[in-house]
Parts: sequence; structure tokens; C-alpha cells
Amino acid sequence: MAAGGPDPLFGLRNSFYLGAYQAAINNSDIPNLSAEDAVERDSLVYRSYIALGSYQLVINEIDSSAATPLQAVKLLALYLSSPDNKETTISSLQEWLGDPAIGNNPILRLIAGIIFMHEQDFNEALKHTNAGGTMDLHALNVQIFLKMHRSDYAEKQLRIMQQIDEDHTLTQLANAWLNLAVGGSKIQEAYLIFQDFSEKYQMTSLILNGKAICCMHMGTFDEAESLLLEALNKDAKDPETLANLVVCSLHLGKPSSRYLSQLTLSHPDHILVKRAKTAEESFDRAVQMNA
Repeated sequence: MAAGGPDPLFGLRNSFYLGAYQAAINNSDIPNLSAEDAVERDSLVYRSYIALGSYQLVINEIDSSAATPLQAVKLLALYLSSPDNKETTISSLQEWLGDPAIGNNPILRLIAGIIFMHEQDFNEALKHTNAGGTMDLHALNVQIFLKMHRSDYAEKQLRIMQQIDEDHTLTQLANAWLNLAVGGSKIQEAYLIFQDFSEKYQMTSLILNGKAICCMHMGTFDEAESLLLEALNKDAKDPETLANLVVCSLHLGKPSSRYLSQLTLSHPDHILVKRAKTAEESFDRAVQMNA
């Protein structure tokens, strides 16, 4: 890509960041890309397939001769495809990260951060992502710090992103995530960010869920429910939509068991499923003790 010239991957990246994964795949045939941009394009396309749950396609298509970033994406597909793969995947990942020739590759570090975040091993994730270097890495740092309940560190990362490019989609998203975590008057600011996305770009489950979470924080559960049902029409298996519908339905006094059942079947490891199971087991124990 020519320095200072138009970014040929701008539209593709934006689609991916905002959760328009099929659009990213459909619009990926971009002519005259440099070798480096072509690898980034392919990594975004394969990560879109991963987001859609097409792990096997990614595993089958990326062979051992592919560039390091694509090998890293294949590792993510292997990791997510089956619990049986976790140990060998993390072992390969550690080996690659320790290799001076490829260990500092930004996409490899990004995938490492994503995998260790999934493992809830936030310190290990930050070991690979904290140095930053790309907007994706800074945005992932924001997510990791928020999961650690360190909004102060997340804010520092956001400030770095704002200095690089205040209008970047990831900067805006990171700002919305931080506003949601801080709460209070910041919720309205987060809502306006998602509203702006919905006016500029294709409406996605990610944008609808963002708006719905803001509505729930502000106590407007009816509006949240209509946004979440719209998201469910777009993707009936999206775990965040189902989880948010469970919470929203409970607040509205409506039955939520069907959404929880769908979530349990499609994403048994989701935190809401685990919490519901723990609560159920505690209840059963209490009943047995008092029987």
C-alpha cells in the first residue's frame, strides 16, 4: 500500500470489526493488492469464517506453506473447533511465540491474546498484546483490561488509540466498551456511538446488541427487547443476543427458558450458562438439605 494513499482494505476491515462477517467475505475480491495486504485480506476473511462458526473450512484451506499470520488464524480455528484441540493448539502457539523469526508477528500476537483471553489467562494474554503496534492489538488490550475490571488501564489504551486515529472504527468501539464498563452518564455516550454506526453502516448483531445493552443499562427494556429480536432474526445462534435476551426477558417478567436452552445447546461454555448451572446446583443442594 502506498504511504498516505487510500487503504484498499478499509471496507473489509470495517465490515469485520462491526460484525458484518458475510459482507466481509463477499467483498474480499480486491484487485491489485500488495503481497502484505493480500495476507491481511486473507486473514480477515478466514477470521470472518471463524466468527460464523466455519472452523473446518479454515482448517482445510490453510496449509503448512501459508504465511505466519494465516497459520496463526488456523490455530484459532483449531482451538475453537474442539475442546480436544486446546492443549496441542496452546503448545504450538507457545512454540511459535518463542521463535525469534516469527514470534513478534502482530497477527500471531493478536491470536495469542484472543486465545489466552478465552482461557481467562489475562496476564499471559497481555504478555503478547501489551506492546501494541496495531489498532487491533490496542483494542484487544482494552477488552482484556475491562475483563480484569481495570477500566483505568483500558482508558490508557483508548487514549493511545485516540492519538493514532480518533475516528477509527476500533477506537469508537473501544470507547463504547469503556463507557459501558464505567456506566452512569457514560451509557448515553456509548448509545450514541452505536447509533452512529447504525446510521452509517449495515445493521449487524454486534451493533444491535451494543444498542440493546445501553438500553438495558438505561432501564428501557422494551426498546432493548425489540433490538435483540431484530438481532435474533439476523443470527438465531448468536450467543450474545441469546444471553442478552435472557437478561432482558427476566427484567420484563417474560419467560426466558427458551433463550437459555438455545444458548446452552449452541454455546455450553457461555458464562451465563455456567452461572445458571451453578445456581441450579446450589438450589438442588439446598432442597436436599431441607428435605
